[in-house]
Amino acid sequence: MITPGYAATMAAYNSEMNRRVYGAALRLTDEQRRAEGGAFWHSIHGTLNHLLWVDRVWLSRFGVGERPSVPMSSSDRLVADFDDLWTQRQSFDDAIIGWANHLVAEDLDGDLAWVSGGTGRPMVKPKALCVIHLFNHQTHHRGQAHALITRAGEAIGDTDLPWVVDHQNIKLT
Repeated sequence: MITPGYAATMAAYNSEMNRRVYGAALRLTDEQRRAEGGAFWHSIHGTLNHLLWVDRVWLSRFGVGERPSVPMSSSDRLVADFDDLWTQRQSFDDAIIGWANHLVAEDLDGDLAWVSGGTGRPMVKPKALCVIHLFNHQTHHRGQAHALITRAGEAIGDTDLPWVVDHQNIKLT
């Protein structure tokens, strides 16, 4: 379905796009970042908090780090200070890259089992599908943050994968 190279590519893309999104968001005021924007997680700040929260949840399921102590319903308030959120994001992007760069094909085989915090029920899904979801979820909500940032008057720059990721430094297979 996917290769370790896919995960490494998407981890690099995630990190660079977060650098661009946060760079633009940092040029806004705190009031602009916290303004209700009609997105699912309300604001730029809330959406970026939720993204960090979910990334931590998924990587904990893959055996990296610990799951956040707050429930998903509070994920938009995970980190109150935006500079601290950016610091934690950068550190966790490094963790995602490290995890992805050490995957081997066998790591993507079989199923992943966990108990969903949202439903309280046991879940079982193909590992590869869960890895795809991790990166797809990032792109989905980062797109919402991008729209809110653009509406607030800041530019992020190019978002197209082939022009964002330095593919020469990533083993794609």
